[in-house]
Amino acid sequence: MGWVESIKRRASALRSDTYALYLAYRDPRVPWYARAWTALVAAYAFSPIDLVPDFIPVLGYLDDIVLIPLGVGLAIKLIPAEVMAECRERAAGDMARSKRSMVGAVFIVGVWILVAGAIAWAIFSKRRLA
Repeated sequence: MGWVESIKRRASALRSDTYALYLAYRDPRVPWYARAWTALVAAYAFSPIDLVPDFIPVLGYLDDIVLIPLGVGLAIKLIPAEVMAECRERAAGDMARSKRSMVGAVFIVGVWILVAGAIAWAIFSKRRLA
Protein backbone atom coordinates (compact mmCIF):
# COMPACT_ATOMS: atom_id res chain seq x y z
CA MET A 1 0.00 0.00 0.00
CA GLY A 2 2.99 2.32 0.48
CA TRP A 3 3.83 2.51 -3.23
CA VAL A 4 0.24 3.40 -4.11
CA GLU A 5 0.31 6.33 -1.69
CA SER A 6 3.68 7.38 -3.13
CA ILE A 7 2.28 7.39 -6.66
CA LYS A 8 -0.78 9.38 -5.54
CA ARG A 9 1.44 11.91 -3.79
CA ARG A 10 3.67 12.26 -6.86
CA ALA A 11 0.68 12.63 -9.18
CA SER A 12 -0.74 15.34 -6.95
CA ALA A 13 2.61 17.14 -6.87
CA LEU A 14 2.88 16.87 -10.66
CA ARG A 15 -0.60 18.34 -11.06
CA SER A 16 0.22 21.20 -8.72
CA ASP A 17 3.59 21.82 -10.40
CA THR A 18 1.95 21.79 -13.83
CA TYR A 19 -0.43 24.55 -12.75
CA ALA A 20 2.47 26.42 -11.14
CA LEU A 21 4.32 26.18 -14.48
CA TYR A 22 1.32 27.74 -16.20
CA LEU A 23 1.46 30.60 -13.71
CA ALA A 24 5.23 30.93 -14.14
CA TYR A 25 4.87 30.96 -17.93
CA ARG A 26 2.83 34.14 -17.60
CA ASP A 27 5.35 35.81 -15.26
CA PRO A 28 7.57 38.40 -17.00
CA ARG A 29 10.57 37.44 -14.82
CA VAL A 30 10.81 34.04 -16.52
CA PRO A 31 13.38 33.91 -19.38
CA TRP A 32 12.15 33.27 -22.91
CA TYR A 33 13.82 29.85 -23.17
CA ALA A 34 12.05 28.64 -20.00
CA ARG A 35 8.75 29.87 -21.42
CA ALA A 36 9.42 28.11 -24.71
CA TRP A 37 10.26 24.82 -22.96
CA THR A 38 7.21 25.11 -20.71
CA ALA A 39 4.99 25.67 -23.75
CA LEU A 40 6.49 22.62 -25.49
CA VAL A 41 5.93 20.41 -22.44
CA ALA A 42 2.34 21.59 -22.10
CA ALA A 43 1.71 21.12 -25.82
CA TYR A 44 3.07 17.58 -25.66
CA ALA A 45 1.08 16.76 -22.51
CA PHE A 46 -2.21 17.94 -24.01
CA SER A 47 -1.57 16.88 -27.60
CA PRO A 48 -3.47 13.88 -28.94
CA ILE A 49 -0.32 12.95 -30.89
CA ASP A 50 2.33 11.04 -28.92
CA LEU A 51 5.79 9.75 -29.82
CA VAL A 52 4.47 6.25 -29.10
CA PRO A 53 0.71 5.84 -29.69
CA ASP A 54 -1.31 5.01 -26.56
CA PHE A 55 -2.92 1.94 -28.12
CA ILE A 56 0.43 0.10 -27.99
CA PRO A 57 0.33 -1.91 -24.74
CA VAL A 58 2.59 -0.62 -21.95
CA LEU A 59 4.85 1.46 -24.23
CA GLY A 60 1.98 3.73 -25.23
CA TYR A 61 1.57 5.09 -21.72
CA LEU A 62 5.22 4.71 -20.73
CA ASP A 63 6.24 7.76 -22.78
CA ASP A 64 3.61 9.83 -20.94
CA ILE A 65 4.73 8.49 -17.57
CA VAL A 66 8.41 9.23 -18.28
CA LEU A 67 8.60 12.16 -20.72
CA ILE A 68 6.07 14.50 -19.15
CA PRO A 69 7.55 14.37 -15.61
CA LEU A 70 11.04 14.82 -17.07
CA GLY A 71 9.87 17.80 -19.12
CA VAL A 72 8.14 19.34 -16.10
CA GLY A 73 11.28 18.78 -14.00
CA LEU A 74 13.49 20.50 -16.55
CA ALA A 75 11.04 23.40 -16.87
CA ILE A 76 11.09 23.85 -13.09
CA LYS A 77 14.90 23.97 -13.15
CA LEU A 78 14.88 26.61 -15.92
CA ILE A 79 12.56 28.94 -14.01
CA PRO A 80 14.15 31.15 -11.31
CA ALA A 81 13.67 29.59 -7.86
CA GLU A 82 11.94 32.60 -6.30
CA VAL A 83 9.44 32.81 -9.17
CA MET A 84 8.72 29.07 -8.94
CA ALA A 85 8.23 29.30 -5.17
CA GLU A 86 5.73 32.16 -5.59
CA CYS A 87 3.89 30.28 -8.34
CA ARG A 88 3.73 27.09 -6.24
CA GLU A 89 2.18 29.02 -3.35
CA ARG A 90 -0.33 30.66 -5.65
CA ALA A 91 -1.12 27.32 -7.31
CA ALA A 92 -1.73 25.68 -3.93
CA GLY A 93 -4.11 28.47 -2.95
CA ASP A 94 -5.92 28.40 -6.28
CA MET A 95 -6.27 24.61 -6.16
CA ALA A 96 -7.65 24.74 -2.60
CA ARG A 97 -10.23 27.30 -3.69
CA SER A 98 -11.13 25.23 -6.75
CA LYS A 99 -11.81 22.20 -4.51
CA ARG A 100 -14.29 24.29 -2.51
CA SER A 101 -15.93 25.54 -5.69
CA MET A 102 -16.00 21.94 -6.96
CA VAL A 103 -18.10 20.96 -3.93
CA GLY A 104 -20.50 23.78 -4.77
CA ALA A 105 -20.64 22.73 -8.40
CA VAL A 106 -21.38 19.12 -7.45
CA PHE A 107 -24.17 20.33 -5.16
CA ILE A 108 -25.73 22.45 -7.91
CA VAL A 109 -25.49 19.61 -10.45
CA GLY A 110 -27.10 17.31 -7.88
CA VAL A 111 -29.98 19.73 -7.41
CA TRP A 112 -30.50 19.92 -11.18
CA ILE A 113 -30.50 16.14 -11.43
CA LEU A 114 -33.13 15.94 -8.68
CA VAL A 115 -35.26 18.59 -10.42
CA ALA A 116 -34.95 16.79 -13.76
CA GLY A 117 -35.83 13.49 -12.08
CA ALA A 118 -38.89 15.03 -10.42
CA ILE A 119 -40.08 16.47 -13.73
CA ALA A 120 -39.51 13.15 -15.50
CA TRP A 121 -41.35 11.31 -12.73
CA ALA A 122 -44.27 13.73 -12.95
CA ILE A 123 -44.50 13.37 -16.73
CA PHE A 124 -44.22 9.58 -16.78
CA SER A 125 -46.56 9.03 -13.82
CA LYS A 126 -49.29 11.06 -15.60
CA ARG A 127 -48.83 8.98 -18.75
CA ARG A 128 -49.35 5.75 -16.82
CA LEU A 129 -52.55 7.10 -15.30
CA ALA A 130 -53.98 8.15 -18.67
